[in-house]
Amino acid sequence: MLGDPNRNLVAALSYLLGFVTGVVILLVEKDDKYIRFHATQSIIVFGGLFIINIVLGLILPGILTTIINTVIFIVFVIIWIISMIKAYQGQVFKWPIAGKLAEKRIA
Repeated sequence: MLGDPNRNLVAALSYLLGFVTGVVILLVEKDDKYIRFHATQSIIVFGGLFIINIVLGLILPGILTTIINTVIFIVFVIIWIISMIKAYQGQVFKWPIAGKLAEKRIA
């Protein structure tokens, strides 16, 4: 499904700044379920990674935190790129767990 280019662009932009743009787009867009799905998924995925990063930083020693933060950052970048590309292509790409939660949230 190719869909409307503007619609796809807004869906892709919901991932641009992680959960922050997801929240903004979710607050602004009230009707389009495709856009709301991607915004919600962005909040769940990137908000979750953010929380994991903070919690691990509080409980793990310095060098271990640095290593884990690097891994989380690499995962973040991969998810970010894939999510933006798939959304821009008009695809409803669901990340495990987050995709199902996002679907339930916008239903």
